[in-house]
Amino acid sequence: MVTSESPTTAAPMDTPCTKICTLDSRTGLCLGCGRTLDEIAAWSRMSDDERRRIMDALPARMSGERSVAAE
Repeated sequence: MVTSESPTTAAPMDTPCTKICTLDSRTGLCLGCGRTLDEIAAWSRMSDDERRRIMDALPARMSGERSVAAE
């Protein structure tokens, strides 16, 4: 039996993906979302805190404030 206390689906995972999956060869960052290939691959296994830390860094990455992908 499904009740309001037992949802049938989990909340969707936040993701910065824009479905423009092209890596910049100079920075190693995705041109669509600003993540590294390693971050993209591990995204579904990361904790909410790990994903939030990366998402907080994306605006600076996307604006070019960082030239190196690794943090």
